[in-house]
Amino acid sequence: MAGRKRTPDHLKVVAGTDRPDRMNPDAPKPAASMPEAPDWLSARGAEIFDQLVAIVGAMGIGSSSDAAMLALASSRLEEVEICTAMIEDGGRTFVSNVTYDDQGRVASQQIKGHPAVAQRSEAMRHAQSLLSEFGLSPAARSKVSVNTPDEQNPFAALG
Repeated sequence: MAGRKRTPDHLKVVAGTDRPDRMNPDAPKPAASMPEAPDWLSARGAEIFDQLVAIVGAMGIGSSSDAAMLALASSRLEEVEICTAMIEDGGRTFVSNVTYDDQGRVASQQIKGHPAVAQRSEAMRHAQSLLSEFGLSPAARSKVSVNTPDEQNPFAALG
């Protein structure tokens, strides 16, 4: 289907743009519990996962149903960190196909881009897409307003 992706109903409610005529009454309801990091994530990926869960939980949109998407985002963000470290260590380019003349001087060489630069760029693009699904980009966040419950008096039931 071409065009803009449908906004999930729960994000419409959080954003305050919900209208009965545009809601899907048959939409599946996400689980109420918060997700846990899957076993296949690395230790660093699990740390990033926990950070994302804390953020989406505070926004009121996290669910254990979102574990796979949050794990993908965590894995991609970890990949960005790994590629960044490789680029910092090795530089953005490297020299290849060096040829020398009769006196041992460099006759020709090719300077190529480090493969980690392209890998990081692709990981960043994918991570941005995944994060925006949860309202975790500035543009997406500006469309979401969080309704915080009023503070309740724990002694009100006694009176």
